Amino acid sequence: MESKKAFFLQTYELDIIKFGRFTLKSGIESPFYVDLRPLASDPKILKQLANHMLDILPLDNFDLICGVPYAALPMATAMSLESYLPLIIKRKEAKAHGTKKMIEGIYHKGQNCLLVEDVITSGQSLLETIPEIEDQGLKVSDIVVVLDREQGGRELLESKGYRVHTLFTITEICKILSEEGKLSQDEVERIREFLKGNTVEFAKSQRLSYEQKIETVGHSKSKKLLELALEKQSNLIASADVLTTKELHELAERVGPHIVALKTHMDIITDFDYDQTLLPLIDLAARHNFLLMEDRKFADIGSTQELQYSQGTYKISNWADLITAQVIGGYQSLDFFHNSGVIAIIGMSSSGTLTDAQYREEATKIAVSHPNVIGGVSQHALPSELLLFTPGVNLESKGDGKGQQYNTPEHVFKNLQSDFIIVGRGIFKSDNPEKAALSYKMAGWNAYLESL
Repeated sequence: MESKKAFFLQTYELDIIKFGRFTLKSGIESPFYVDLRPLASDPKILKQLANHMLDILPLDNFDLICGVPYAALPMATAMSLESYLPLIIKRKEAKAHGTKKMIEGIYHKGQNCLLVEDVITSGQSLLETIPEIEDQGLKVSDIVVVLDREQGGRELLESKGYRVHTLFTITEICKILSEEGKLSQDEVERIREFLKGNTVEFAKSQRLSYEQKIETVGHSKSKKLLELALEKQSNLIASADVLTTKELHELAERVGPHIVALKTHMDIITDFDYDQTLLPLIDLAARHNFLLMEDRKFADIGSTQELQYSQGTYKISNWADLITAQVIGGYQSLDFFHNSGVIAIIGMSSSGTLTDAQYREEATKIAVSHPNVIGGVSQHALPSELLLFTPGVNLESKGDGKGQQYNTPEHVFKNLQSDFIIVGRGIFKSDNPEKAALSYKMAGWNAYLESL
């Protein structure tokens, strides 16, 4: 037992199990999350794991070993190498060409196959896998699992006549970590309740107020934006997707008293002239006390972005307090935006966007670590170090028929912990933009206060 405990503590350092609040594939919220795939990246630990698993098995019973794809494949391979039992590989899906086999390797009908799995929860994936192996004339009587989450899977399989051997249970792991001071008693109790089938209550994260964020942010534009929010009791950014200089100035004049920033797309202004378009707009921003946010969405290599930012027709670096930029070019592509606070595009509000979970995770890492970035545009919550700007906000939750998905102010402040809302058509397409801006200002501010 001591060697098994020492082995687990070694594997724990690879971050294979996390405690906190996690939404599982089923939609259930779990107080722990298990991912054993990192074990395959440490050959020494993988070899030890194989031997520990072989030690709990009656090896004379088996002719073959097969790992459930994909996480258990390296484990089964290591066990095959240590035991000299032949390995067969089960595909997750049959090839569309060649032999179209589901099982690869050399085997004979009637042989007994040991099934290897990393984690067992409900047992459903194993019940789907076993018939595909047995359809090839093989027998499956035993299953070996690294970790049993103790959520009924083992009992279900055993009720159907299979022998299930487990190296660890989640209860054993909690006991080990508790004894080592790595897991609090509250966390242990929460896991116990979860394993009993009870709904687990998680402590709600407390959002920071604007006053608190002013004390934590480092960028001057972040501070200015938060100060404006408090001064004007507004978290509203109006999107000026208009086509002429006249429309732009008229909109800024009418909504200026109610907003903290005006979001522009200067490249859609059909009669753009630096002196005629921008200089009066800068004056309006000063008079009504709001920032200018150019929604350029830079997305190129750093040297090109530097030229796009500082040169050309628009000379964005001269006047934009805030700019938006994709992070697809990587960390260094954001180095050249010296005069503006960068709002990173981490997620988009359009239907079918390609900013999936993996992209958002990597983009967020860059945004958190880069000194020029003050926040991000996203439809998901962001780390508290970043200001969250949420577009696609409407007083009514609906779509526009062009892929734009809308959120209400109440939803984005309560559920996403947004800091600023971006409203476009709801204001500039309104019959009375000034009245609409005031409505959004009040709705956004009240939703923010309610979320505290």
